[in-house]
Amino acid sequence: MSRLKLYFDTLSQPCRSLLIFLESNKIPYEPKLVRLGKGEQNTPEFLKLNPLHQVPIIDDNGFVLRESVGILRYLCREKNVADHWYPKDSQRQAKVDEYLEWQHLGTRLGCGMYFRLMWLEPLATGRTPDIKDIQRCKTQMTNACDIIENVWLKNKFICGDEITIADVLAAAELEQPRLAGYDPREGRPKLTEFMARVREATNPAYDEAHKIINAIAEKYKGQPPEKEKKSG
Repeated sequence: MSRLKLYFDTLSQPCRSLLIFLESNKIPYEPKLVRLGKGEQNTPEFLKLNPLHQVPIIDDNGFVLRESVGILRYLCREKNVADHWYPKDSQRQAKVDEYLEWQHLGTRLGCGMYFRLMWLEPLATGRTPDIKDIQRCKTQMTNACDIIENVWLKNKFICGDEITIADVLAAAELEQPRLAGYDPREGRPKLTEFMARVREATNPAYDEAHKIINAIAEKYKGQPPEKEKKSG
């Protein structure tokens, strides 16, 4: 039987979520690193798998999926994982789905766009972002983080007292702004404790998935690794 293949880059938040999930559940897979910084997502071979130039992707014996939430749901149904990850009970599952739907325009948009504006685009173009764009994206991000703190974290984890796929997606997103010099933990005690619990519940997979971005954050201290920038 063919092994599950995962196409990923650990600079991607959803990719890290999938790596953590696969490793935590000891699901055998073949890692296929796609170096986004080198443009490997633009090759003809890759575009046959995903014409949208994006990771993650799984290939499960010829069955290809290209979206992280869909992939996680599929793996929970098809692989032998504990029920708490994506409960079969309709109401408990619906609570997980509730977060998964919210996060697209919540943490995914807020944290992701701030990282893109403050780190990725300056790295690619050498230009500093416009102050109004910075303020807009930071407000969007901090609002999303505050909603996590004040609305979603009523229990140990987002959907109760056991870890679910919602938690690994959330934690990976919340790690991303550190690359751009913003730590969502600061001033948010519930969020801080939550991220520590996710890390504890999934280690050593969590630390391994974040090894590269932790090193980048430590080395560059929130600044993109670009010596000279153009204004404008």
